Amino acid sequence: MRKIGRLLLAWLVKFWIPLAITVGMLGVAVAVTTVMLYKQQITVQIPNITIREKKGVAGTPISVLKQGEHLQILAKDDGWYEVRREDESTGWVAGWLLERNEPLDKITPLSESTIVLDPGHGGSDSGAISNTGKFEKTYTLQLARRVAKTLRQSGARVIMTRDSDKIVYLSKIPQVAEKNHADLFISFHFDSSPEANGYTAYYYHKTNGSKQLATALNKAMAPTMPLTNKGVDFGDFLVIRDNTVPAVLLENGYINSDTDFKQIKSVKTQEKIAKAIPIGLENYLDQRAKNAQ
Repeated sequence: MRKIGRLLLAWLVKFWIPLAITVGMLGVAVAVTTVMLYKQQITVQIPNITIREKKGVAGTPISVLKQGEHLQILAKDDGWYEVRREDESTGWVAGWLLERNEPLDKITPLSESTIVLDPGHGGSDSGAISNTGKFEKTYTLQLARRVAKTLRQSGARVIMTRDSDKIVYLSKIPQVAEKNHADLFISFHFDSSPEANGYTAYYYHKTNGSKQLATALNKAMAPTMPLTNKGVDFGDFLVIRDNTVPAVLLENGYINSDTDFKQIKSVKTQEKIAKAIPIGLENYLDQRAKNAQ
């Protein structure tokens, strides 16, 4: 026994440095693994989040998550998380809802949608100009911010093509929707033309839902808009033409009309539009779901 002890001691003296390094590396590996596993865990903070068979709001619903459930995140893609529940079942969930702490009155398809908002013009591109020298770019941004706020209150994931007074080149705008695999795209503008007034919802594509989206938004806005409703029309605009997602361009009045401009710059009117758009989007999404059945 003494001989074995001496041999073991000699071995430890000889190899203590590589042994210590090995033990240290194992400790680090265990710690990193533990941290990584912890990071891939998430607790559901709000109730009634839909878990779907595939990522995206069009995915088949499987079940509803309960508040307090513990999930393991398996993958992340386009804002959606693939998760494993405690019963080992898996599915896809809107990641922004999983990360949300503030409860929602209800979770709807709009809550699970990614929406790109495009405040027209910006930076060196002022857009149209009012009779008093005010720029279109100022009011498109104001309106888009109000709409973004109401949509986020509904739980939706909102991406702005710009959120400051900067130029975003036209060719880049549709790419924002494409890159983020958006469900819907809305571009905000204010028209300019001699002896004209009113608001119009424009679409380009007829077969991808854009015309139906324009119709739903125009219908939702009509009851409260203090401007002439010029309806829904085809518009050959690059930001909706080069977009494969359902896309519309809303001309919310003529900025060079003194009558229209009074409403364009009105906070009250902007709020009316901001409240109407989520209603229109909800109606569009509901109808799309019915058509898919």
